[in-house]
Amino acid sequence: MASTGTASTPVRQVPGLPEDATGQGDRPIDPNRPPLDENRPGGRTGRRVRRGLVLTALVVISLVFLYPFAWLLAASLKGRGQVFDNSLWPTEFHWDNYLRVFDELPLGSWMVNSVGIAVLAAVSVAVSSSLVAWGFAHFRFPLRGFLFGLVLATMMLPGAVTMIPIYLIWKELGFLGTWVPLFGANLFGSAFYIFLQRQFYLGLPRELFEAARIDGANQWRTYWRIVFPLSLPSFIIVLLFEFQASWNNLQAALIYLNAGSPEEFTAPLGIAYAMTKYSPTAGGQGDYQYVMVASLLVTLPMLALFAFGQRYFIEGVATQGRKG
Repeated sequence: MASTGTASTPVRQVPGLPEDATGQGDRPIDPNRPPLDENRPGGRTGRRVRRGLVLTALVVISLVFLYPFAWLLAASLKGRGQVFDNSLWPTEFHWDNYLRVFDELPLGSWMVNSVGIAVLAAVSVAVSSSLVAWGFAHFRFPLRGFLFGLVLATMMLPGAVTMIPIYLIWKELGFLGTWVPLFGANLFGSAFYIFLQRQFYLGLPRELFEAARIDGANQWRTYWRIVFPLSLPSFIIVLLFEFQASWNNLQAALIYLNAGSPEEFTAPLGIAYAMTKYSPTAGGQGDYQYVMVASLLVTLPMLALFAFGQRYFIEGVATQGRKG
């Protein structure tokens, strides 16, 4: 600000700024400075153009990803001969497909089986992996780094290598045709989830655990009262990932449940069974509209699960990113 008795420096209003804006601090804006050009790349118009291009790209990409779902919805409302005509608007809407599918297929039993197996698999692997990860992150013991590296090395084994030995183990234990092989291995944790949760635990301040120890809390109480609440985002991420993986697991159900009755199938195995049932080469009539209805109904729980857990998923990923 000019002192008393000194002529004030003329200040010219810059477009886009309020009338009382005179620059940074107390320095007035240079009157010889050229006005802002809103059409230049860094101006307001340039920002609007970039934002419009980004929004357009996002809309196009979203439509690409939504097209399969829209096609599935349209196919589920068509008649027998129109399922694969690639039209997104049926010439005639068959709303009764959603009622008749439960008469044609034991879809309710498939979804109940899938939910039960997915819940058992997700909870068991989340709890077991969390405990193992806490042990590797908090405790100091000989060969800790070597054992952790050995756990990570198991991720390098292809599933085809362990498929037959695992099958023979479950056969000797007498669990073929039951749910146990589809979630039993999760009781011993997963290398990927152990690594994920260990990285989360390493970011927790050890002062909290030392304070709990001074207050008389043992290790078990420290874990459940302090560690578990703080690591809830990573725990929910493991639940979401494993629930989805178990829900979509066709291979395990095909190996261990295929010999039973169709009512004992999971949803993915049941849809594969329905494809064979309605195939004209297998004596079917080509009623694939029921397969489309079943596929759509099986997809809805995954959409609801993500809508419920997306806040924890984003929070967990952002937290991991901040911790490097």
